Parts: sequence; structure tokens; C-alpha cells
Amino acid sequence: MADCPLCAANADLSDFSVTGGPADASVGICAICANEIDGEPEANHWRGLASSMWSEDAATQVLAARMLNRLSQSTDWARDLLDQLYLDEDLQAWVENEALKLVHKDSNGATLSAGDTVVLIKDLPVKGAGFTAKRGTAVRGISLVADNAGHIEGRVEGQRIEILTEFVKKK
Repeated sequence: MADCPLCAANADLSDFSVTGGPADASVGICAICANEIDGEPEANHWRGLASSMWSEDAATQVLAARMLNRLSQSTDWARDLLDQLYLDEDLQAWVENEALKLVHKDSNGATLSAGDTVVLIKDLPVKGAGFTAKRGTAVRGISLVADNAGHIEGRVEGQRIEILTEFVKKK
């Protein structure tokens, strides 16, 4: 057992790969941090970022900056810390190089993946195509819009359209 570099909890640590930078960069973090990085973060768990954002380990600093970016959208303390954080150009590029880990969810909160089949939950007028996609229509083999968790793409009546995730449910 050791202290997690992100939250300071004394726990068993496991290697977590930090993408977008040096090929073999990883940080030993606790299971709670690993789950919340990939899922929905609980803001109070991340108060330890105030010290880990100054870590001498570059990968730890990058993880701290990424989590502060996520948390800054909903918490004032994370926004304040992010304003204080200084990263050199290489580290800032590493923070921003992360493949966006957007989670696309349907109207019921179920996680959507590329290739899933969804069903429309309301009639949707399709702009520019001159038809209305009817409620109950199955959209097979969806694609996820990489930069927007609220949008997916799929084919309806032979037309490739963009659909808001709030109007679909996973089949």
C-alpha cells in the first residue's frame, strides 16, 4: 500500500496509462481514481489535485490537469486551481493530445458505443432531406460524434443523419 499521487489515499496502486505523450508513460493510482477517470468523477474525491498538479512526475501532472479540466465545468475550486496551473508547452500539448473520452449516453442514461442499434423515441424532422424520421425507427450501426457526446450519426431511410442522443434509446 502507498499513497495515491492524485487523491493521497493510502491504497493499493495499479498502473494507469497516460495517453497522448511518451509511449510508456503511466502512473500508479488507486482503484477509485482509475474508475472515476474513466467514469463519472465525484468532485470531493479530487481535492488532492491541489497538490498533485505540482508533482515533479510529468504523467501525474498531466492526469491532474486533465481531471481539473473535466471538473472545472462543474466546480469553482477546480476552475480556480486550473487558473493557477502552469504547464510548459510540451506538457500542455500532452494534456490536450488525449483522445477525448466523451461518453455518449441515450435518453435513459445507457452508454452508447459505435456500432450499436438505437431506436428513436420521437418523430424527428430531418432538415434538408424532406422527411420525418418516425418514432420507433431502428438506427443500426451508429457512429459516435468524436467531439460532442450529445450527438451520434446513423442512417435513416438511406440518408446519413446526425441525431441528438436525447432522442434515442439503446436497443
